[in-house]
Amino acid sequence: MEKVKKIEREVENLSPVEIARFRQWFAVFDAEAWDRQFEADVAAGKLDALADRALRDHTAGKSTPL
Repeated sequence: MEKVKKIEREVENLSPVEIARFRQWFAVFDAEAWDRQFEADVAAGKLDALADRALRDHTAGKSTPL
């Protein structure tokens, strides 16, 4: 946890321009991490039950067009 505290202190000392660049970098970093986790969950079958239910509901006419 000490590592996180050090990062927090460093971020607090960034200039507004550096904060903006950090936010942009972190948004990309976080999205890529989320994508990797999502792909791993799909590959592991963790979302199969949700997909099956959605398909059943759609077939049963329980969905609406976007």
